Amino acid sequence: MTNKTKILIGDDSLEQGIAWASLLKSMGMYAYTRHRDGKVILDSIRSEAPDVVVIDAKMPNLDAVSLIHELKATREKFPIIIVTANYDSSQVEREVMEAGAKYYMVRPFEPKTLANRILSLLGNNTLDIKNVDYNIHNRHSNDIEYVVTDIIHQIGIPAHIKGYHYLRTAILLSVENDEMINCVTKLLYPTVAKKYSTTSSRVERAIRHAIEIAWDRGDVDVLNGFFGYTIHTTRGKPTNSEFIALIADKLRLKFKGSIHYLKSL
Repeated sequence: MTNKTKILIGDDSLEQGIAWASLLKSMGMYAYTRHRDGKVILDSIRSEAPDVVVIDAKMPNLDAVSLIHELKATREKFPIIIVTANYDSSQVEREVMEAGAKYYMVRPFEPKTLANRILSLLGNNTLDIKNVDYNIHNRHSNDIEYVVTDIIHQIGIPAHIKGYHYLRTAILLSVENDEMINCVTKLLYPTVAKKYSTTSSRVERAIRHAIEIAWDRGDVDVLNGFFGYTIHTTRGKPTNSEFIALIADKLRLKFKGSIHYLKSL
């Protein structure tokens, strides 16, 4: 059953949505994130028909109650909806539950708490969540790659350009070995170039092009979330090394103590 369970998480932040999705994915569920925007999430529900939806009580453009009402007006199949909030409010809880949500959760909570609640609502008590290791450093390298891929997607870099793949590999290498980012020209670019049978200069140009696309066309809120409002609005786009270092540092701090999960690179 869990292999077919599709879970939409209306939060694409590294600290919450991606961490939740990563654990659920490790349990055999198909979990994915969308930007925390009511209209974006509503469109995603309508087009992708998830089994479970996790959303914030208050979102831009459409809050949880309004989103639920929109779904009820247009859909026959209604997903299990879990509403989260960063405050405890009996009024908000009553409103979302009366609208049709199945559960109200106050943040912060550990990913395993959300997983337990989803399993309970799905009527599946066969998985012992205590035996699921949700620390990313104890899981397969594919989980780290999933997180990095999701981040690049959020930032707005299209997957069809070469810089997407070079940047993804550069970030993974920099998370694994912080010396990479200190020796971008002499170590990082050559390592990426060797993997893709190209040259260091082509790697540098392709990554710079990918960053330019993100900075010119990407979601402003997402960019501000990763790089800070000041950097994004006053300094212009970061250099290749700044871009890679900022993301790699966030991941390294979040999942410090990780094993060498990139041995296959």
